[in-house]
Amino acid sequence: MPNEEYKWFVEHTSPGTTHMFGVKNVLKSFRTKFQQVEIVDTVSFGRALILDGKIQSSEYDEYIYHEALVHPVMLMCPAPRCVLVIGGGEGATLREVLRHPMVEKLVMVDLDQEVVEHCQEYLANWHQGSFEDKRVELVYADARDYLENNSTLFDVIISDVPEPVEKGPALKLFTKQYFSLIKKRLSGKGVFALQAGDYSLPYIDAHCAIYNTIQKAIPFVRSYRAFVPSFNTEWGFIIVSPQLGALPSPDQFEKLIEIRNLSLKYFDGETSAGMFSLPRDIRKRLKEETRVIDDQNLLTIY
Repeated sequence: MPNEEYKWFVEHTSPGTTHMFGVKNVLKSFRTKFQQVEIVDTVSFGRALILDGKIQSSEYDEYIYHEALVHPVMLMCPAPRCVLVIGGGEGATLREVLRHPMVEKLVMVDLDQEVVEHCQEYLANWHQGSFEDKRVELVYADARDYLENNSTLFDVIISDVPEPVEKGPALKLFTKQYFSLIKKRLSGKGVFALQAGDYSLPYIDAHCAIYNTIQKAIPFVRSYRAFVPSFNTEWGFIIVSPQLGALPSPDQFEKLIEIRNLSLKYFDGETSAGMFSLPRDIRKRLKEETRVIDDQNLLTIY
């Protein structure tokens, strides 16, 4: 039985399943123009950011998610000097990008200024001062508008936006039109990565649809995953490279980490071997997926 001493946040992961968190304290609960926001202190996972009823990251394990999202794509790019982060309101994606010493310019485009400002105030352990780094340019704008109206070419683009929930702000950031814009804004050896949803078998159809949609726009696409305890599931990511082709081997990843003098908690060469090695049933589902997400046929999760 749930402990009655705590309040309980119930995340509805599907019409038939939930994930429950004991909550010690609600620091903020409010609605912006775009989404519902909660910042809470949980019993098991420390402080957590919740958007539209979905946990985005927790103090206990956010490093797993953010290292998995950022470092494979940053290490795959030979010289990631100019980087674009789309979303990433907590600032932890900025933190991980800035670990790479060759980064000269880092643009973060986020739609919801209220969320970012509250994260700056309440999630200091996430951003660790990254918003104040002189290399960071913070832009409050719609990502599609920014990509359409900006001619800058980026060596790395990272899309760290919430899941496409109904009426949420990220619905059009998983379509073929969006991915075509991404391709136009990548430099000659540019690489792109994104968070791509729940990787567990009951829910992986959304990930497969995102994967197939990207394939229609950009040639080299790899699906990978990492188990995030606060999500209670393996989480899916996708890395995309129009020009570079093959993924580095575990030994190559390890050498690149050493060259860049990165001190990481989760990601290394051995970890990469597991992340990018997919079981047969998942490979089959990715191969057989036919759905293409576009602006008239949006992907919406529960």
